[in-house]
Amino acid sequence: MTAAFSELSAFPAVFIASCLVLGLLVGSFLNVVIYRLPIMLEREWREQCEELAREGAASGPHTTQVVREPFNLLVPRSACPSCKAPITALQNIPIVSYWILGGRCAACGARIGVRYPLVEGLTGVLSALVAWKLGFGWPALAGLVLTWFLVALTFIDIDHQLLPDNLTLPLVWLGLVLSLWGPQAEGAPLPIDLRSSLIGAVAGYLSLWSIYHLFRLLTGKEGMGYGDFKLFAALGAWLGWQMLLPIILVAAAVGAVTGIVSLWAKGKDRGTPIPFGPFLAASGWLMLMFGHELVAKYLGLFAISH
Repeated sequence: MTAAFSELSAFPAVFIASCLVLGLLVGSFLNVVIYRLPIMLEREWREQCEELAREGAASGPHTTQVVREPFNLLVPRSACPSCKAPITALQNIPIVSYWILGGRCAACGARIGVRYPLVEGLTGVLSALVAWKLGFGWPALAGLVLTWFLVALTFIDIDHQLLPDNLTLPLVWLGLVLSLWGPQAEGAPLPIDLRSSLIGAVAGYLSLWSIYHLFRLLTGKEGMGYGDFKLFAALGAWLGWQMLLPIILVAAAVGAVTGIVSLWAKGKDRGTPIPFGPFLAASGWLMLMFGHELVAKYLGLFAISH
């Protein structure tokens, strides 16, 4: 084990390639999270509603409780959405299996969505870039974990306009706990010091919370969801309060341009909701990678030469 770590440290290319492969494997699991977690939450909410309904009708006729099959991130096995044929291990190799099968189910020939290899490939490439940027060590490991969370949250929000507490809240706490050991490496974006992390989490949440309520007060409409507050708080906990302004500026600018183009291309009106989480996640990842350099260059523009 020590020899393997030494090799990864001594040969950056090996470390980057290892993180690429690891990212592909994690991306395959993230596909499961992206698809199943919203369904799991919906089932949980339905069960809570049914339980309340049964309690309200306790004095009425007896109602039969529906017994559902277990459904979580591990059970049941992955299967074809069309024919329900189980997907074997050889058919679940990231990207390779999709290419060999021609993007179709091996059992019934139904088309497999390109989303699956897209998430796998994106996670692999982003993981490799984190390894390239941060180098071998704990900062890279922390950067990988943050990256994987952001990928999952991005696609869930795109599909369902939902940023689940099951992901955002653990991400906040992980960032705060990680800061207990930081900073360790000179110039590394992770981990940051506890003070910056704590202020970042609080300021991240309260800033969007305040904007939300101000917007609702002025327009009577809700401009974003509470999941956005928690995601921004998580980014503040991981990257520090110093990164909050760059993150929100980039996310708002890109989100506005993308939203205008998307609404124009699809012919929809301005009232059509557009998830903001993906822009926050993408901006946060960019600040993880290049934020310190960008802020340093910006502040350098105002430096007084002697």
